[in-house]
Formats: sequence, structure tokens, C-alpha cells
Amino acid sequence: MSATTTQTVAPPAVAVPAPEQKHGYLFGTKLAASLSPMFHGTIYADLGLPWEQHRLESSDIPAFLELLQQPAVYGSAVTMPNKVTIMSHLDEITDECRDVGACNTIYFKDGPGGKRLLCGTNTDTAGVRESFYQNVANPDAVFHDKPAMVVGGGGAARSAVYALWRWMRATKIYLVNRDASEVKALMDDCTARGYGDVLVHVSTPEQAEELVRSGAGPGAIVSCVPDFPPQTAEEKTARQIFETFLAAESKGAMLEMCYNPTPYTQSGAIAEGQGWQVILGTEALIWQGVEQDMLWTGVSREKLPVKNASDAVKKRVAEIASARK
Repeated sequence: MSATTTQTVAPPAVAVPAPEQKHGYLFGTKLAASLSPMFHGTIYADLGLPWEQHRLESSDIPAFLELLQQPAVYGSAVTMPNKVTIMSHLDEITDECRDVGACNTIYFKDGPGGKRLLCGTNTDTAGVRESFYQNVANPDAVFHDKPAMVVGGGGAARSAVYALWRWMRATKIYLVNRDASEVKALMDDCTARGYGDVLVHVSTPEQAEELVRSGAGPGAIVSCVPDFPPQTAEEKTARQIFETFLAAESKGAMLEMCYNPTPYTQSGAIAEGQGWQVILGTEALIWQGVEQDMLWTGVSREKLPVKNASDAVKKRVAEIASARK
């Protein structure tokens, strides 16, 4: 009896469709120096997605809303001067977006009848939060259940206040700024949104000295001001208050939000010289971008190529700083 030879036939190859080409926007003005398109482009390239982010130099809200309805658009980052004005045009906003009073990210949901819903959030707050949690080895020892401090009064300061209050267990948040009216506006807005009771305007060096003497110095500081030497009397007073807190016996961590043209600022150098851990502003840029890409791609943080994108940002910042010397 002869043996029967069988031949295994391979199943027909199944064609895997190529990823769809998509694009997003960075919507605002003065975008030429933004590192956002490069950061997101690195993420997409590593994921094998033929996506890119385009700079949309504009404040034309109606035209922007029309662009968002194009099928190939995956979402948008929003920057100044559009972060506040865009909010009233969105279908949904997150708690962060509402409580900070600004939107820096638009993502989509499917609505009734296939309608594309425009959803707004604020990932700047997560950028602040993750800058600390990804870089401070022992948050309990450094900043949990302690006062914190924010230097500045603009949009970045508002995001920092929210992050410190919502996620970082700040017992009080000291506000230091050259412009008292900005501080009042920030405090009024936060009070209206339910968390103004944690804010304290520190307006004199003597007030700062008293807080330091009582052992109530900050564990976390977020500096949200440009890297310029103080010139006016108000700026010099704010710098003196800042340095008074830095000189406290108990040291903590400071996030320097300024990174353009270099993240190595005068304020950062002063803090480092006083024994504080200084976290560069590129960290906030990176981590808020990670939050955006989680929303836009649906990929979890663990599976995003964060290190490669982070290295690309740091390399580019170093090149820019070197070119300016």
C-alpha cells in the first residue's frame, strides 16, 4: 500500500489596508517657532501613521470650524488667541476645559446620525501634572499636602493652578505676579469655578518671609513668566518674593514653563543654585502633547513612542539654543 502525499496549501494572503492619510491643525497665531508639529510628527512616524499636523495661522473661527468637518482631519491643537473664543463653538467640553476657562485641544466623537461632535479639553493641565510626576522621585516628600506657588498670571498660570489644585494635593497655592489686577482676575475666575479658596496672593517680600518662617514654604513651584531680567519696580518685587521662597530651608521642585529660545532660564539657574530640583519647560510641552495624541490616535500612553518624540524635542531645542549663541 503506497503512502499518500499531502500538500499544504497556504491560505490566500489578506491585503492589509494602508493607514488612512490624515492631518490635524495647530490653530492660532505666531506659530512659526512652535515645536508641536515636529513632536506629533515623530509620534505618528513611529506608529506608522501617514499623519501630520499643519500650522493654521489664523483666528478665523468660522473658517476653522468648516475645516474640522473634513473627513481627513483627526483633530486640532488650539493656541493663542483662540483658546477662549473657541469654547462657545464646541459641542462638549471636559471639566479641565471648563474650570481652566481655556481649550487647547479639540477631538471628535460620533454624534446622532453620524454627526461629528467637536469636543474640547485642556491638556496643558496634564502637562504640568506629568512634568512633576514623571520627574520627582518622591512626591509625598517633595510636594504632596504642602503649599505650592505659581509665578505669573496668564493662561499658563491658570493651567498650573488647576493642576496643583486638582491632582497634586496642594494645600494652598501662592500667586506671585507683577500685575495685581491679573492676580485678582485669576482669583475671581477660580472662585467662580469652585476652587478659589486655596489661592493666596503673596504681594510683598515680607509676606513671603513670614510664610517661610512659619514653615509654610511651597513644595512645588511653577514659573510661567518670560525669561527676562526684572526691570520695573513691580517685576523686581515679584523676583524678590520668588527668591525669598527659594531660600527657605525646605527645598522642593520647580517647573520652568519657559523654554523658548532655551529652557535654561535665569529663574531656573537661581532655583538650582538654591538647591531646588528644576524641571525644564520642554517636559510640559511633551506631556501635554502625549495627552493630545492619546485622544487623537486612541493609542495608550504605554504604547506611544514617548521617548523618541521627547528626544527629538530636546535635540531641536538644543540646536536652537546653540544657534543663538
